[in-house]
Amino acid sequence: MTKSMTAFARESATEDEGELTWELRSVNHRYLETSVRLPEELRTLEPKVRERLASRLGRGKLDCTLRHMPGPGTGSGLQVNRHYLAQLLAAGEEVAKLIGQPAQLLPFELLRWPGVLREQSPDLGPVMEQSLALLDMALTSLVATREREGARLAGLIRERCDRLAICVAQVRERMPQVMMEVRRRIHDRLQEVRAELDPNRLEQELALLAQRLDVDEEMDRMAAHLDEVRSVLSGSEPVGRRLDFLIQELNREANTLASKSSDLEVTRLAVEMKVLIEQMREQVQNIE
Repeated sequence: MTKSMTAFARESATEDEGELTWELRSVNHRYLETSVRLPEELRTLEPKVRERLASRLGRGKLDCTLRHMPGPGTGSGLQVNRHYLAQLLAAGEEVAKLIGQPAQLLPFELLRWPGVLREQSPDLGPVMEQSLALLDMALTSLVATREREGARLAGLIRERCDRLAICVAQVRERMPQVMMEVRRRIHDRLQEVRAELDPNRLEQELALLAQRLDVDEEMDRMAAHLDEVRSVLSGSEPVGRRLDFLIQELNREANTLASKSSDLEVTRLAVEMKVLIEQMREQVQNIE
């Protein structure tokens, strides 16, 4: 299925562990380029996050952001280091005896002493699991958006393929008349000196001229490229690079047609072809 590279997805969840929010934003890019921003406490998730992104997306520049607001019962706790505090108190009493003054150890002064308080690290396992599950949901939403937009782009490209096919048919229909007109003009110009010319040589020159003006091969190749574009759009693999190549080939055939044209109507059709191909190129730039 054809996928666009431009999409946005946002998924949030609130549980006992707190509130989690993923935001995924992708735009067109030649390769897959990811930028991951995670809260410091969840930084170790980055390898798994990148692995999930690479498994679901083929191309595009992706900004991936996770926000985490811890719940009231999941924050870091403070614990008194009882063993160290006992040692500190004993040392204070010993110093008081040595200087002959009673020890005045106030609780909050003791709490400021380095090492008395220890910070308890919360169990982040449930938060990490929930973060990855929520990421899968956000990725599913992002991919669905890319598929919908890709289907719309594919429809626009198919429409332009149909219009190009009409142009090709019109060129084919026009060419016999063009060749007859070319032959008529040449015969008229040579009428005055016709008696001095070898009729066989004249026919040979006219045949060579007709060969140079003939665009049947170009139109055959363009028709084949259009069929290939339609076929590629129906595939399930990423198609952007293949479509890029086909657009280049279509443009080459349209340029050749324009350079060979000696007829105003054929030139107009060649210009219309190039306009349609350029529109296709702009749309293809955003396809994965």
